[in-house]
Amino acid sequence: MNEHRGYSITERKIDPNRTPGIRPDGTPDDDDRIETGPTKQAFDEWATAGLEAPNLAAMRAHRHARLTKAIADKDIGGILMFDPLNIRYATDAPNMQLWNTHNPFRAVLLTADGHMVLWEYKGAKFSFLSSFNPLVKEVRGGASMFYFSTGDKAEQAAGRFVGQVDEIMRARVGDNRRLAVDKIMLHGYHALTEARFEVLDGEEITEHTRAIKGEDEIKAMRCAMLSCELAMAGMEAICEPGLSEDEVWAELHRGNIKRGGEWIETRLLSSGPRTNPWFQECGPRIIKNNEIVAFDTDLIGVYGMCTDISRTWFIGDDEPTAEMKRLFRVAHDHIMQNADMLAPGVPFKDLVFGGHQLDEEFVPGQYSCRMHGVGLCDEWPSIRYPQDYEEGTFDYVCQPGMMLCVEACIQTEGGDFAIKLEDQVLVTETGYENLTKYPFDARLLG
Repeated sequence: MNEHRGYSITERKIDPNRTPGIRPDGTPDDDDRIETGPTKQAFDEWATAGLEAPNLAAMRAHRHARLTKAIADKDIGGILMFDPLNIRYATDAPNMQLWNTHNPFRAVLLTADGHMVLWEYKGAKFSFLSSFNPLVKEVRGGASMFYFSTGDKAEQAAGRFVGQVDEIMRARVGDNRRLAVDKIMLHGYHALTEARFEVLDGEEITEHTRAIKGEDEIKAMRCAMLSCELAMAGMEAICEPGLSEDEVWAELHRGNIKRGGEWIETRLLSSGPRTNPWFQECGPRIIKNNEIVAFDTDLIGVYGMCTDISRTWFIGDDEPTAEMKRLFRVAHDHIMQNADMLAPGVPFKDLVFGGHQLDEEFVPGQYSCRMHGVGLCDEWPSIRYPQDYEEGTFDYVCQPGMMLCVEACIQTEGGDFAIKLEDQVLVTETGYENLTKYPFDARLLG
């Protein structure tokens, strides 16, 4: 069957300087603690691979400093965040993040002097959920203003919440009424304007801040990548004709969770004719002999890091068709040549119009972007295809510390399969490093 079912880690480098009672990421070695994190299996696998875990206290301080500096650079009084991923970035304190995406009960206010306030489920009573992070200075309640929670009194709830924001802002930054906000319910926005805040775009600040990864974030991502790839190997090991797409996909979830990962954002695994058109989510279809299976991990792993890798496998005991090999080679060339463009100072526009360009037969089915940022999730920027480029949307350049996913979806109109490939890459001081180690299917690559 598939020639890559031996994917493993071989080097063993265990740190002799590890402090007893402390985990490799600098946190207490206490299974009864509130703070979540990687499992022993994950730590052991990273040690075997010679990977160094991040220091979480240092990572949190780095993020806090970057956000605070971004506030100062914009000459604003603070930033008010509702997006669960921005809350995670600011506090590193997860709490029902998926539920929070559609029921915004949490918020964080970071003021220009670095003071950070978290609005939590049931307020200060639930301050234990973030007690491991001393950068969270206050925990309050009352950020909910969505209809399920507040019903026909949402306007009043929003007013009470903004009253708290006003109190904190006056105490910390005086008469600076410039406040950046990422995402807020409509009643909340109206309450802020009625309180005479100048409401500015917080998403631009958070996306640009999160785009540059610090040393410990890069370590965290390396660890998350290995854990994801080992889960992928477990999925490939069971991927055989006769199993359903759902059964194969479940193995990736299992491998993620047992290492301390968090969730998977999509269900993008399909087989055979369901791969074309791409974006059909996995289901009960039974994988048949000598078919394509393609997937996109979109996996939120250990430390909340997003590992976004795509692979396409040939499943069967025959040989892939010449057309399968042809399209696979196009996809492989696409991501390899486009990754080669990455280096500090390269304009995003050059990434759109340079590198490997697709022939006309593949343009109708091309992916939504050539590259995109990645960190706690798919992040800014989105590097479009020439056909979708809009002047002035992304007039920026690559910087060291950026992470990007380089994409390819190669399919023909009316074809009976698609090829999906994606690697995750770090922009370095001198060029780039491909963080993705998982091999490509040798039979398809030819």
